[in-house]
Amino acid sequence: MNTKVTPINREKVMREDDFIVSKTDLKGIITYGNRVFMEFAGYSEQELIGAPHNIIRHPDMPRAVFQLLWDTIRQGKEIFAYVKNMAKDGSYYWVFANVTPSYDHQGNIIGYYSVRRKPKASGVAVASQLYKAMLEAEQKAGPAKAIEASTKVLMDILAEKGMSYEELVLAI
Repeated sequence: MNTKVTPINREKVMREDDFIVSKTDLKGIITYGNRVFMEFAGYSEQELIGAPHNIIRHPDMPRAVFQLLWDTIRQGKEIFAYVKNMAKDGSYYWVFANVTPSYDHQGNIIGYYSVRRKPKASGVAVASQLYKAMLEAEQKAGPAKAIEASTKVLMDILAEKGMSYEELVLAI
């Protein structure tokens, strides 16, 4: 799966009753994807299983958002996030994601489980502007300091609003 996907300005909109479900191992390798995931991502089951979940990462998404996501779920906590994903054909689709750790019988994290649903238009509008500012900071800072610069933008906005990331995401 070495093909580079070029983003195009065509949005796929989730239906109200859609749920995109996927599971990954500890490294983010896809171990399961439901039919709706395959439909929106545009990949077959054979293409998705065994691929890194970032196969659907849209370049409009700041790296700091994924750093926050990974830091949160690795601590055994769930996270909610607005995410812009990219399909195999380059089109995009916004989701409201809930990502949680999966555990074995001894209580060890063995992977991650993500359920995505149609996001609120108001949330997409707020997230788009926030992510644009974060991405600009990443690009200005350069690769070595990108996540740090982008995280600062996010933390400054959260401090200004007096809320956590989760509170912001659930409020918009």
